[in-house]
Amino acid sequence: MGASDGQPATAAPDHGIGFGEAVRAWVRIALLSFGGPAGQIAVMHRILVDEKKWIGEERFLHALNFCMLLPGPEAQQLAIYIGWLLHKVRGGLAAGILFVLPGAVAIMALSWLYVLLGQTGPVAALFFGLKAAVVAIVFQAVVRIGSRALGHPAKVGIAAVAFLLLFLLKLPFPIVILAAGLFGWVAARAGLSAFGGSGHGDARPGTLRDEDSALGSHIPDHARQPFRRSLAAPAILLVAWLLPVGLVVALALPGSAFAAIATFFSKMAMLTFGGAYAVLAWVGQAAVDQHHWLTPTEMLDGLGLAESTPGPLIMVTQYVGFLGAYRHPGGLSPLLAGTLGGLLTTWVTFVPCFLWIFAGAPFVERLRSNRALAAALSAITAAVVGVILNLALWFALHYWFGALDAVRFGPLHLPRPVLSSADPAAILLSVAALVALLRFRCGIFALLGGCALAGLLIRML
Repeated sequence: MGASDGQPATAAPDHGIGFGEAVRAWVRIALLSFGGPAGQIAVMHRILVDEKKWIGEERFLHALNFCMLLPGPEAQQLAIYIGWLLHKVRGGLAAGILFVLPGAVAIMALSWLYVLLGQTGPVAALFFGLKAAVVAIVFQAVVRIGSRALGHPAKVGIAAVAFLLLFLLKLPFPIVILAAGLFGWVAARAGLSAFGGSGHGDARPGTLRDEDSALGSHIPDHARQPFRRSLAAPAILLVAWLLPVGLVVALALPGSAFAAIATFFSKMAMLTFGGAYAVLAWVGQAAVDQHHWLTPTEMLDGLGLAESTPGPLIMVTQYVGFLGAYRHPGGLSPLLAGTLGGLLTTWVTFVPCFLWIFAGAPFVERLRSNRALAAALSAITAAVVGVILNLALWFALHYWFGALDAVRFGPLHLPRPVLSSADPAAILLSVAALVALLRFRCGIFALLGGCALAGLLIRML
């Protein structure tokens, strides 16, 4: 069966997807990626799996499972992974950079406006309406991802347990994810059918099989490279990440926040398992209480800005770095220092994401046929549905109610809304947005625009 032309018998066929066509798709995804990681993953799934049929359902979930295990924003890492599958390292770089570029530009512009103009009535009214759209987008993502990932009662149970562990017991996210993966691995070794690792048992009518997608089910040639060649891109990225950090620490102006920004957000890039929501509490506490870069109110305002712009929610760190350097410029113009601080934060936050994917993706692709590993990752996906539901409910409660009490029963922590603090307009606007998405299939841009306009009318009239 060997090929006389020197090509291996298992050489993968060309998927026929041009690099320019892929770049246009990534730009579209980036501009539509509102609503935090859940909404962004849903947008990618709709465009890449349902619409363009470039990647199959099982491969998409396999890649998502791997990205959920990594520190950093899983949605951007998923984009890097799929871009790498399509067009090697340049595809991963294009997908990852384009995914964060619109959000980075928007947050930088909004950071300037925030320090120059502060809070004004119309701006706050627009954000009030946009938050209703975000609530609806995240709940829609729970429905979309759950309908595909929970094809067996055992996986529904995993999602429910993950939700309860986070919502009632407040267990750390990494523990829940690791426990789910371990359970799936053990279940597969025990021969349970729900965790056979093939993934086809999850298929529902209309889902795209890997072999029917443009990429197919084969392992790409660039995932078969020798070990030494596979580490070339990660090595370059490691230098690109750590060399600027070292230079900033050594050369930072006295009294400036640049050294602290470089080191703090570099540590965050290595420890932020569980996505943006899992780490924002830590970032907020350190930025407010330890470094005194901003106030708690300003941190919440920054989260509202990030929720209302495309791209990863963790882009709020650029706003934090901007304010930190703006308040501690070290002799520079505050606006110049803030701009440099924001760019530095973005660099040390997102460059490691490329490093993790380019280092791990080739090995994960080679292990796709490993039944126990596939089962562990499948269980993790089921748990993530519960995680997203917990996040959606947390965000909704804080939007709908001005105050929440914590009711404790032994180890249980149950949030109890203060009914007198309920905002009927927020609740009704969220319900209307969710109906528009689920019942009338409203587009993302139309939803955001409609909710923003509704918020303006409600708050200003």
